[in-house]
Amino acid sequence: MDYPKKICVLLGFQKPSHTFAKIHLKALRTNILNILLTLSFTVLINTLGYSQDLPSSDKSIKPIERDSVFVATDSLSAKGLTEKKNDTIVGDTIPKKDFLEGIVKYKAKEYVSINRREQKIYLYDEAEVNYQDMNIKSGIIIIDYSKNLVYAGRLKDTLGNYTQLPVFTQGANVVEPDSIIFNTDNKKALIFNSRTEQSGGYIDAELTKKENDSVYFLKEGKFTTSEDREDPEFYFRMRKAKVVPGKKVVVGLTNMYIYNVPTPIGLPFAYFPLTNKQTSGIIFPSYGQDNNRGFNLQNGGYYFAISDYFDLEVLGDYYTNGSYGLRIGSQYALRYRFRGNINFRYENLISSERGFDDYAKSSVYNIRWSHTQDAKSNPSSRFSASVNLGSSRYYQESINQINQSNFLNNTMSSSVSYSKSFDTEPQVNLSLTATHTQNTQTEQINMTLPTFQGSVSRIFPFEPSVGTKKGVLQNINLQYSARAENRIQTTDSLFFKKEMFEDAKMGVKHSVPISTNFKVFKFFSVSATTNFDETWTFNTVRKFYDVINERVETEDLNGFASFRTYNFGTSIGTTVYGMFDFKKPGKNPKIQAIRHVMRPSISYNINPAFDQYYDSFEYIDADGTMTKEQYSRFERSIYGSPNKNFSSSMGFSLANNIEAKVRSKDSTKSEPKKIKIIDNLNFQTAYDFARDSLNWSPVRVSGGTQILNSKMSINFGMVLDPYALDNNNRQINKFNIENGGSLFRLTSANLNLSYSLSNETFKGSDKNDGLDRKQEQESLMSGGRSDDLFGKPQDFADQRLHDEELEEETPSELYNYKMPWSLRLQYAINYANASRQNEISSNSLMFSGDIEISPRWSVGASSGYDFKNHGFTYTQLRFERDLLSWRMNFSWIPFSTRTSWNFFIGIKSNLLKDLKYDQRRRPDQNLR
Repeated sequence: MDYPKKICVLLGFQKPSHTFAKIHLKALRTNILNILLTLSFTVLINTLGYSQDLPSSDKSIKPIERDSVFVATDSLSAKGLTEKKNDTIVGDTIPKKDFLEGIVKYKAKEYVSINRREQKIYLYDEAEVNYQDMNIKSGIIIIDYSKNLVYAGRLKDTLGNYTQLPVFTQGANVVEPDSIIFNTDNKKALIFNSRTEQSGGYIDAELTKKENDSVYFLKEGKFTTSEDREDPEFYFRMRKAKVVPGKKVVVGLTNMYIYNVPTPIGLPFAYFPLTNKQTSGIIFPSYGQDNNRGFNLQNGGYYFAISDYFDLEVLGDYYTNGSYGLRIGSQYALRYRFRGNINFRYENLISSERGFDDYAKSSVYNIRWSHTQDAKSNPSSRFSASVNLGSSRYYQESINQINQSNFLNNTMSSSVSYSKSFDTEPQVNLSLTATHTQNTQTEQINMTLPTFQGSVSRIFPFEPSVGTKKGVLQNINLQYSARAENRIQTTDSLFFKKEMFEDAKMGVKHSVPISTNFKVFKFFSVSATTNFDETWTFNTVRKFYDVINERVETEDLNGFASFRTYNFGTSIGTTVYGMFDFKKPGKNPKIQAIRHVMRPSISYNINPAFDQYYDSFEYIDADGTMTKEQYSRFERSIYGSPNKNFSSSMGFSLANNIEAKVRSKDSTKSEPKKIKIIDNLNFQTAYDFARDSLNWSPVRVSGGTQILNSKMSINFGMVLDPYALDNNNRQINKFNIENGGSLFRLTSANLNLSYSLSNETFKGSDKNDGLDRKQEQESLMSGGRSDDLFGKPQDFADQRLHDEELEEETPSELYNYKMPWSLRLQYAINYANASRQNEISSNSLMFSGDIEISPRWSVGASSGYDFKNHGFTYTQLRFERDLLSWRMNFSWIPFSTRTSWNFFIGIKSNLLKDLKYDQRRRPDQNLR
């Protein structure tokens, strides 16, 4: 009988059905106490009759494959992990610490065997060891507590395949090797064929020495960002390397391998930063060549990770002919409060060489600011900003833009606003807004710096204390609002100069609307409104006749002046429903019913004439004719002159909506499906009683609908004039039908069609393959469209639109032959006939589409055709290739004055996004 083994059982080291044990290894030290315990418990064991033996060590220890536990040799050996340096302090009386400072917890699925003679513990099948912050999971683990070593290896099945590879975890670091030797005393380790992930990068090494918790030394390793660890598309071969997890990888001689083929792309040493948070660093530029400015470096600079709340990016461009550019950008965010970004761009451009006739030098700039506030941060107060201002020629002359189609934009606009609501009774609302509108063709700029608006919510002075408001009196309500503006009109050349403020116009307008509404004859709604306005202005004029120069002069006067106006209006309207039911007993027709909703309305408005605010003077002109001229001193004020002519007009409008109920194609649905035949069809006109002639206003018709499952939108409009024209194409006071024509004369018309479809359309889904969120935001901030009919903003090199890594769909190995595609069409035609010109003023079709010709190949195009001028509009062709860890893009504008192309290939991962190749051809310079 093997008494020592029974003593182990009695001491609790292992019980027959024990699969998890806790052993304080200090108790395993062979000392005299163990010998005495062995002798003392011999009689006790026999008395108890305990006869169940543990498996003998010879039987329980299964043969271990050579590959399961590696034997280290040379300088990196297991001995190197345990050897101790000679202590220079002699006679040290400090007692030695125990070789383990904590409790080792271990378990295994198949068995746990303790060999006291070898002083080893064997764990087989799904073995696991926990020691302090270290965890090892493996197929087989051997704990050598005599040398303070833990060996972990994999298992080999009957087919020769290796399973249950070790997983070594210490703190946040995870390593998956073939085998490992770990010293529990100094926490050093030898790791064979290790695999680990660091900040989105993968590191594989044949041999790794763990020096401490923060330093690893590698020999013959690979560094890649490829998701395919077994067959990576690319990797950097590292002969020797030092890894500081979460911080950096420093390597010696390294070069890139593409599908295991070495390339000449290499460095004698390299540094790869590893971090899970934003850090400051250099942004490497892209190299290129420009026909007009020579060689260049673009988008190079420095990134400042100032804090978790905001950052700063400084980028620059330089061209060998002396041109340069500067971009400063910052993003900021405070969670649940606000977020935004601000950008400043400046370019000093030189064309040709000094001394040549085509030599030109100019500078352009652009300022953009976007700020949004979280709606829940402060419900009663809100601040927002959307700014896009700068040189009018910026989009036409800038040579480093994200969106090449920006040159098609004719306007730039900005708005910065702050609003505040006071929860009082009645509620008071205040807002302060600064706006800017700039025409890039005329270089005209209009600004309000600022606009103040204040209002008091509706007050019902006669409303009952309880119950609902009824009748004319109880529904009477009034409001108060005030608007103050400082309006500036200037040009691009005077922008931000003192001259732009000289012609500023200021004014305040107070408004008090009083209204009521009530029902008559049960089905008719009546409303009546009276508006009282008082206008303050600080800009007036005085006109007089200059006898010396024989002309009328206008003198600008600065000072306070005011005028008051009022008007009255009333309207009556109702809603008429018509239902046409096609259902018959025993029949279920496809069109079951049609509903027609009409909303007729009649309004009457009176606008008095305020002659008291008009002055007149008489003069004899150069021809000796006595002339009397009337003017208002408020005609150049910010809100214009008060009404001079009395107006008493009646307006007529009719709104229509037509819907149908059709039988559903799904036989399981009992309810019919509602579809819109005409979403809206509106008619408007008016009759002015105070005019002597041409009393009727033109009839304006507008409408719209959606068809083909709301994929196609149709909008149209026209203007019908009831009066005829004379031989000089001037309107006369005679109806067109009385002049031998039709009832109405069509003076203008327009039609707009838009259609969007894709392969998903026929599957019943609604997929939009236009601009993504960042591209749409970039286009709108530049004054462009929200779709891609003018092309997509693209930034291949500096990834200004692709900071966020998109999730990729893994294509099936057996690719579906139905290629994904999308198509967007927009057609517009305008007709003009106001002076009998009878012409199509514009007629164009714009289209944009994308098609995925293979799982990783996509082609796109944006273009259009002008049917009037018989030519293609701005055209952009796009090609994109997904190269797994890499991406390749090619964008081409084949014709027009903006002919250019851009080629880019680079690594997707932000960790190595500076490893790229970018080549582009800029648009040729237009000589002016």
